[in-house]
Amino acid sequence: MAQDIQPITDTQRNAAAAFRALHEQGLFVLPNAWDAASAAVIARAGAPAIATTSAGVAWSLGTGDGQQLTREDTIGVIRRIAAVVDVPVTADVEGGYGPAPEDVAATIIAAVGAGAVGVNLEDSTAPGGPLFDTAAQSDRLRAARDAAKQAGLPELVINARTDVYLFGIGAPEGRLDEVLTRATAYAEAGADSLFVPGLLDLPTLTDLVGKSPLPINVMTGPGAPSVAELAAAGARRVSVGSAIAQAAYKLAETATTELLEHGTYTTLENSLDFGAVQSLVAR
Repeated sequence: MAQDIQPITDTQRNAAAAFRALHEQGLFVLPNAWDAASAAVIARAGAPAIATTSAGVAWSLGTGDGQQLTREDTIGVIRRIAAVVDVPVTADVEGGYGPAPEDVAATIIAAVGAGAVGVNLEDSTAPGGPLFDTAAQSDRLRAARDAAKQAGLPELVINARTDVYLFGIGAPEGRLDEVLTRATAYAEAGADSLFVPGLLDLPTLTDLVGKSPLPINVMTGPGAPSVAELAAAGARRVSVGSAIAQAAYKLAETATTELLEHGTYTTLENSLDFGAVQSLVAR
């Protein structure tokens, strides 16, 4: 593979070890950032690691979610986020920016070079499906693991996302078995955890946790079970996708509406101080 390999620093290797350790027991929460400033604010609030959201990144760059970003778009954002936070960064690289294992490998090498110590790699070929078959996705995950080694960061945490529940693939009664089949194959291919967005039914989640060879990542948000309930079901990591970005955009709309319609500023009263934000990103 003709691609420049960036040397791995001790700082990045230590971050990878710290991120991997978070998966060993209990549950941890990964708030999702979409740019350097949001990542810095999330880290300041105490998050143990930063996850990116492809939807939030896409919106901030003026395009829609659903594998419409380019590899270069995503890598640029990862690099800027990693430069302003001291906590581990795990990157949503969607489907790897190409269907072939070679495409995935190129993306992993670039993400590691930008400072990521973890990635999400999904098995849908397009929004709504279909999914790569299990063997093909396993080949893609295997290429990701090999690329992490080639990049000098074998400790990279690969979070294999399956969209069986999110996109309602197959008959409802067969979805758990399909996810378990994929979990076994993905673990053998080198994945470290399994991300199952769309699954929030606690009994089903508990069943999955008990049978999966990989720790489970759940995507949650308003109306979903609480973090404590997800922990009791055995989930290992919880993320919120684009929900924080959506809340930020709603705040922008509400503040603007108040300003234009009433000429007042109450929505802005609890904003972060200019100097505080400036200090988070002006390193």
